[in-house]
Amino acid sequence: MGKFKSYLRKLRDPRAANASYELLEILFIALAAMLCGAKGATDMADFGRRKIELLRLYLPLKRGVPSHDVFSDVFRMLDPEAFERVFRQFVAAFAEFHKLDLDGVIAIDGKSLRGAYERGKSATPMHLVNVFAAKARLALAARKAPRRNETEAALEILGMLRLKRKILTADALFCSRAVAKIVLDQGGHYVLALKKNQAKLFADVERCFARKGERDTAQMLELSTHDRREQRRATIMRNTTLAQRHKFPGIVAIGRITSRRRCKGKPADEPFVRYFILSKYVSAKKLLEIVRSHWSVENQMHWVLDVVFAEDRSRVRKDNAPEILAILRRLALNILRTHPEQISIQRKMNAAAWDDDFLLSLLGQKR
Repeated sequence: MGKFKSYLRKLRDPRAANASYELLEILFIALAAMLCGAKGATDMADFGRRKIELLRLYLPLKRGVPSHDVFSDVFRMLDPEAFERVFRQFVAAFAEFHKLDLDGVIAIDGKSLRGAYERGKSATPMHLVNVFAAKARLALAARKAPRRNETEAALEILGMLRLKRKILTADALFCSRAVAKIVLDQGGHYVLALKKNQAKLFADVERCFARKGERDTAQMLELSTHDRREQRRATIMRNTTLAQRHKFPGIVAIGRITSRRRCKGKPADEPFVRYFILSKYVSAKKLLEIVRSHWSVENQMHWVLDVVFAEDRSRVRKDNAPEILAILRRLALNILRTHPEQISIQRKMNAAAWDDDFLLSLLGQKR
């Protein structure tokens, strides 16, 4: 955690020079509290008062623990882009320390903070775009979508990431020429879901699969879970003409996955067909794996943030506070997930709250 403290020291403190509490102390307490289940500024202040002796192992706390108003004010004023940059630097160092492989599938997806809206504007909450390393199961980056434009946020964040030896996966919202170009420019490859928002390209891909041609196919039968059984069949074809015809950078292959699901006691659902464009040819079996890996951003990140960290229920909404707290949650999730104890995230959080030694082991993962 000493490395994290060294990164935090690079942040510019937005408060007056004579502020009573150091920025490092405030953010360190906030992170430690979130590891124990704190949801907001009041929880963090309460945590600090009750754990002050423990916290003094890391911090001087000459003036004691800040009040909840101090936490709230700092979150509202802190520069989220600078804080997110610190987050990315720490994650890279954290992954290197734990020998985590950040290559392979990198999933990008948008998520709304449903409680982060002004009164009377519940239909327009804040949106973030998240980047998640599927193999390492780590949150890599997060950026607020300006004017709720997720594509613009994706372009900003992808321009800051090293994508060599990585395959970016995204849903159809991010299937655009600009996203494809920036992924290639950053040294990566892409597998993008294709829908009718790219109408001409979509129709052309459908026609390609309707015609005869060399292709690779593979099937996956998912074992029965929750009284349902799903079969997926992937087909992939090489195609280098679409890139030039549609002026879409980098397309070298197209993919199709047909899913059939049967629930116990019910007739089988209608087949569900999805199309993909790829900048790198892979086998049909590998395409199934890549597309399956994409959903880890939903199952292993977004779901945990909402259910365990209560992100959607948070009513923090003023100024920069929602974005700062969102980054802190992702940092806490990474630390909890990489702890070697084989228990759930919720149980790790409980253990940190109840057992000081366990909390110290979390904080000591990157000393």
